[in-house]
Amino acid sequence: MRDIKERDVVKALKTRVKQLGGTVRKVRWIGRRNAPDLLVMWIDKKRLRNAVWVEAKAPGENPSAAQHREHARMRSYGMRVAVVDSPEAVDNLLGLS
Repeated sequence: MRDIKERDVVKALKTRVKQLGGTVRKVRWIGRRNAPDLLVMWIDKKRLRNAVWVEAKAPGENPSAAQHREHARMRSYGMRVAVVDSPEAVDNLLGLS
């Protein structure tokens, strides 16, 4: 079995979101470091709109301390921020499991 890399997690995220009729946007932050680089938007089974900022990591990797601070800052403004490190974590985030 091959090692799963961050790009594999991102690919799984894009595939599953597309299956839900949603979209994933790659975001570049001007003048801001450590923010999540993916914006995910979809409609769930209950027909509720969902949007979440996503930080993808390779399995077992954790966000840096600076990323944790930036995620906390974003959450303080009411943003939803998630970290996924596996296809299973993607399914949990999207309510598929």
